Amino acid sequence: MLPADGDLSEPTIVVRSGRALSGEVVVPGAKNSVLKLMAATLLADGEHIITNVPSIVDVGIMSELLAAIGVTTTRIDGVDGIELRLVNRGAITPVAPYELVERIRASINVLGPLLGRFGHVRLSLPGGDDFGSRPIDMHLKGLSQMGATFEVQHGYVEGRIEHDRLHGADVTFEFPSVGATENILTAAVYAKGTTVIDNAAREPEIADLCTMLVSMGADIEGIGSATLVVHGVEPHSLRATTHRTIPDRIQAATYLAAVGVAGGEVMLRHARPDHMEMLLRRFGDMGLELTAQHDGLMVRAEGRLRAIDVATLPYPGIATDYKPLVVTMLSVADGVSIVTENLYPGRFRYVEELQRLGADIRTDGHHAVVRGRPVLSGAKVRAHDIRAGAALVVAGLAAEGDTIISGVHHIERGYDDLVGRLASLGASVERC
Repeated sequence: MLPADGDLSEPTIVVRSGRALSGEVVVPGAKNSVLKLMAATLLADGEHIITNVPSIVDVGIMSELLAAIGVTTTRIDGVDGIELRLVNRGAITPVAPYELVERIRASINVLGPLLGRFGHVRLSLPGGDDFGSRPIDMHLKGLSQMGATFEVQHGYVEGRIEHDRLHGADVTFEFPSVGATENILTAAVYAKGTTVIDNAAREPEIADLCTMLVSMGADIEGIGSATLVVHGVEPHSLRATTHRTIPDRIQAATYLAAVGVAGGEVMLRHARPDHMEMLLRRFGDMGLELTAQHDGLMVRAEGRLRAIDVATLPYPGIATDYKPLVVTMLSVADGVSIVTENLYPGRFRYVEELQRLGADIRTDGHHAVVRGRPVLSGAKVRAHDIRAGAALVVAGLAAEGDTIISGVHHIERGYDDLVGRLASLGASVERC
């Protein structure tokens, strides 16, 4: 099969519709958690062990970044997933090189640990998915309140502390930014005094990071709430730990969406319904039958989905990462839906690719109007980011003929064997 741009050397994913899904799929560890857990190992010397790690490209990039700073990573493949052993011997160079930082948005998460522990950090502005500007102003403002000073020039951020260590502060976010919450949190564990983070992000991945930090010896109150209270501990007092990564709720949602458009019945092993309550409620409104099970979630779909209106909001609302999947489901639902993006205005790029498959979608600023069709039609399309790429794979399950997806490298940054897991459920999908 030829990829969308005719480049014979570029891998593609080819999807064919027509098969209902059945069986069981294991939901891997969360990309949006494990990368931050890895960065947190900068805070304590010793051997850290992180289990339930997804086999994704971004974990490899973060491992390279940490190696450049001074933390070595060993990957061990086991029966229960991947285990990472990260060794921090204290020989840290608090400089994050451009060629690695530009490849992954989560590189910004070394900012808090390096500044909080070593008092100095220099890193280029981070890269990652291309769906609009995501400035780090809130990160820098919060850290400045704690005694840091910054210079931003020539694409680099350089931060230093005014005294021997950061000090506690009351930090209130205008918006519950996940990245800013994580950086203030990891910087505050060694700060002198108490730091209060108000309007903190509440995502399960934040709680996962807090749990790991507490196991390292940090003193954190309010985990899971919008107010985090961090009582700084003495410098160098944190210790290495062992931690299991939470399951990936976005990957879980991808398999739910796949069942929604293809039909069938699937058990999602390790899925956490309590991490997806609002999404599951809306999926139920669309017609999915969802049943919480011991260590997982059962999903069943029969017939055509129903149209609903959806808006993205900070957690516990519908995450923007879910939206490409939701739009894909609505593109084959019965009726007209309105989808509103309240978080990242540039995150409708994938709509053009869905339109290539015959989806009837019109965008206007923050809104998309989706008129559901009974079936889509196969075509050559391109993934522009991780979640949009996965959504195109799901769309292929509802399209007559072959859907040929290029830009596979985006999908592999965030998905642990998406093709293999879907194929195990009976989907006609292959990587070429």
